[in-house]
Amino acid sequence: QVQLAESGGGLVQAGGSLRLSCAVSIRLFSTYAMGWFRHAPGKEREFVAGISGSASSTLYADSVKGRFTISRDNAKNTVFLQMNTLKPDDTAVYYCAAGFRLADNLQPYIHWGQGTQVTVSS
Repeated sequence: QVQLAESGGGLVQAGGSLRLSCAVSIRLFSTYAMGWFRHAPGKEREFVAGISGSASSTLYADSVKGRFTISRDNAKNTVFLQMNTLKPDDTAVYYCAAGFRLADNLQPYIHWGQGTQVTVSS
């Protein structure tokens, strides 16, 4: 059974940092692209960052470029999202997802975690 479990969310002041982790229970983890998405109240779920199976390619939403970094450890079936210089607009539930290809939209991502709350205070 496929399972994705996010951790690392919390409350942080603007300008601070958080590191999210997503532990993935799935066969052939390294063949899956991984993505981070977020969902804020009143907004649609949006793409944040993605990484290819081999970690050779990454994608970022314009709103997080230069502040967030996605990485993965295929030996530990884990993907990370380092978030620096956080802003109140980054407040959302953050989800990790596994997909067949790297993309900045929801369509290729077929397995999802339950999410972790990130709250950035001003």
